Amino acid sequence: MSVERQKYTLEDVKSTYKNKDAWWTVFLVDPVASRLVVPTANKTNITPNQLSIFSFILGLTAVYCFYVGSYAALVTGAILYHISFIIDCMDGKVARLKGTGSSFGVLLDISLDHIRVVLCGAALCYSQYRITGDVTILYLAFLFLATYCARHINALNLFKVRRDMRGKLFKARKKLRKTAIAAGVIIDEPEEKPEEDETNQQGEDEALDSVVANKNQNQEQVADIKEVAGIKEVAGIKEEEPVDELLQKKKKIDLQQGFKQRFANYLKIREFFLNRRIRMHLFSGIEFQMFIFVLAPIFNLVKETIIFSCAGLLIFEVAILYKIWLSTKDFERQFDKIKEKQAEMEALLPDEEEEEIDSVNMIPAK
Repeated sequence: MSVERQKYTLEDVKSTYKNKDAWWTVFLVDPVASRLVVPTANKTNITPNQLSIFSFILGLTAVYCFYVGSYAALVTGAILYHISFIIDCMDGKVARLKGTGSSFGVLLDISLDHIRVVLCGAALCYSQYRITGDVTILYLAFLFLATYCARHINALNLFKVRRDMRGKLFKARKKLRKTAIAAGVIIDEPEEKPEEDETNQQGEDEALDSVVANKNQNQEQVADIKEVAGIKEVAGIKEEEPVDELLQKKKKIDLQQGFKQRFANYLKIREFFLNRRIRMHLFSGIEFQMFIFVLAPIFNLVKETIIFSCAGLLIFEVAILYKIWLSTKDFERQFDKIKEKQAEMEALLPDEEEEEIDSVNMIPAK
């Protein structure tokens, strides 16, 4: 007796969309990819990894077209590249829809994406140099490669910096809450989720270790919640009594206060784009690829598009670096306040309890 296959609808597929994504993906990819996912998920046993490999094969076909270099070949390569990208976006949707995602699948997808982009860039630039003899194309090929690598290295490192800052604040506040409990100061119930950073998703999409890191951090936070709640229950602390702001675990970790103060209209603009699922990084790695490998070949403006795309991507990367710099200042201010409050709480403790609290490690700010 055959098992009836589960039927997925278009709405089911849309539920797998990311909360925010590149505008190119939102407007030009998802409407097509989601409608292809429905029959793929319902009528086939195609796995996300198989979709990734098929997407890569189409990408290699685009590489050959770019290498040939004639206008007809360039247009064909552009179309194939965009189809390859659409299929590449399907693998994640199928994985989330069926719950068949894996760490290896993430690694495979990211690795094949990088190889496809580098090969397409090299083939496109070489063919234009071979046909025109313009040595400027070779310099632009280096600019393309350097910009692409810098963008992904930057995304990964910024994700790690944000994760480390939040981790240090979490541990510092955990120690402060334990000290406050021992000193008889009222605290409130912990909150499980910190405030989401606008650019976190980019680093998470790039870093395979983010999958494991986020899972481990969530488990650690839940364990801390149970631990602190248990201590609180034993201490018999009443919920109605006033709470010091620094001791409020429900108060989310916000490392964007400085940025918001300098750019008051940012939140309104951000909300406008988020309502349409568009992230504020308006010229990301996706737009970078699509402009160079889709628009440039079709309009036969390879040199101009590479220059424009590299400039656009670097401008937004500099903006992100500025934003993370402001976040480090917010982190330092919050960490210093926690240390000051920690000293106040420890002054209220008997010597033996202070020694016990000191056994909890709190990582110092760098």
